[in-house]
Amino acid sequence: MKRVPRVRARLAAAMAAAAMLTSACVSSDDGGGGRQQKAERGRYEFGSIGDQPAGGKPVRGGTLHFADYAEARSLSPAATYATGASGGSALAAVYDVLMRYDTAAKKYEPWLAESLHRSDDARTWTLRLRHGVKFSDGTPLDANAVTGSIEWYQENKGADTALLAPNLVKMEATDDSTVVFTLRNAWATFPAMLAQAPGMIVAPAAYAQKTFRPIGAGAFILDKYAPQEEMILKANKKYWKGEPYLDALRFTWPQSDRSKLDALNDGTVDVTYMRSPDVVDDAVKEGHPGELTLTGLGNMISINTRKGRPGEDLRVRRAMALALDPALDTERAYHGKGLPGQEIFPPESRLHSGVKPVGIDLEQAKKLLAEAEKDGYDGTITYMDGTDPVSRSKAVVTKAMLERAGFKVKLDLVPSIADRVAKTYVDHDFDISRGAASVSESDPYHRLQSVLNSKSYGNPGGYANPKMDKLLVQLQGASGTARTQRILDAVQTLFNEDVPVVNLGASAGFTAWGKNVHGIVPTDEYMALFGRAWIGK
Repeated sequence: MKRVPRVRARLAAAMAAAAMLTSACVSSDDGGGGRQQKAERGRYEFGSIGDQPAGGKPVRGGTLHFADYAEARSLSPAATYATGASGGSALAAVYDVLMRYDTAAKKYEPWLAESLHRSDDARTWTLRLRHGVKFSDGTPLDANAVTGSIEWYQENKGADTALLAPNLVKMEATDDSTVVFTLRNAWATFPAMLAQAPGMIVAPAAYAQKTFRPIGAGAFILDKYAPQEEMILKANKKYWKGEPYLDALRFTWPQSDRSKLDALNDGTVDVTYMRSPDVVDDAVKEGHPGELTLTGLGNMISINTRKGRPGEDLRVRRAMALALDPALDTERAYHGKGLPGQEIFPPESRLHSGVKPVGIDLEQAKKLLAEAEKDGYDGTITYMDGTDPVSRSKAVVTKAMLERAGFKVKLDLVPSIADRVAKTYVDHDFDISRGAASVSESDPYHRLQSVLNSKSYGNPGGYANPKMDKLLVQLQGASGTARTQRILDAVQTLFNEDVPVVNLGASAGFTAWGKNVHGIVPTDEYMALFGRAWIGK
């Protein structure tokens, strides 16, 4: 396999970071004003929720309108980060995925693939494809198409290349329907890669010419795309699971989560994806059917630990962690809604650790800061965030919490997410910055490796500890709930000691649909599959 050049890998990580920052910048209509209240814990059940009436016999026809979270400016899996918060559901509609994450059973299962088997040491994975599956251009989706697509994905610096390339020793099409992946290390959750962008197989004709063409084996085909207005995908009548019931999918991208919920309530949209804690809370209370997804490190402060930055000093990092109160942050930004907390995985998570977080201790924060100042630190720190109302609210409360501990805080409010990503992940031009890692329940290794590994280009602050690197290797190969939890407990313990980032809470994303909508299949990274979806009368 080809080695990913340093700059290209860093850009791939920046692409992924853009989706994470987008996920963190959820909208609220009034900037967090109004009566403050404490967040209520334990009020959510994650997974399939709401009152979904029986649909009866599927109905053919109609266009399903999806008010999505963010626009997929390109249907190339190498150019758009495939998550539910960044246009990934549109990509999945065009390409499908080799593997699908069953959110109810909490395991990966074959989708486009027929099977995926691992060796005892989890270093060799054998993928077998279904017979007779064809791309929308009529060419076969065979083993050579799979290897060619994944090689193309890596050569074009798809966002997961930084994780996949160092681990993938070789990839061989041993016959027309079999691909064997040989890995450098044991990788228990390798199926996740095939349920995400690398597993969205593009046809050879898609990248045969200079201009990419979105040709896949999914249930839909690109019909029309008007940037910032709408994307329409028409049904692929030769879809491998049978002709779709829907005539088309229509994607639009309203800026406000509140407007999405209003549109769902008045029937002008059929499906929407929301992340703003106050809006999600209302949507859940209203009983909308859908899929509620939990992610860890959903609201965090990245710390630049590189030489010459305040965060290089562990005492400064610990002082910030002890001074920043997640509950106060949530009260100010989201009317007290949300899932505040310092743990990597919150109490609602199946991966929640019994290891206690660092806690809030203002006096200890002041003491640590004073010690750093005796050694020459002047107490000044610059906080970067966006310019939208919620980001401004978070900036104000973050500044106040740090200044009560003795810091002198300057604000760097940057309107463009692209500029914030470049400053954080490419130029490393920041002290502390608001963001998200969005660690999934299905594959915690993926994002923890990205944000905590010393050599990862997705590590925003340059945090490096050989002990953490070793724990991540162990997590990568961990099989079984008990062993995985022991390693995550050790990760949480070291996380508390080193403070690579300051975590302020988890996030809940909600894909909600109308009660007359049926057959939507949730999958990994809070994406959805629409190949068998239909709209009732």
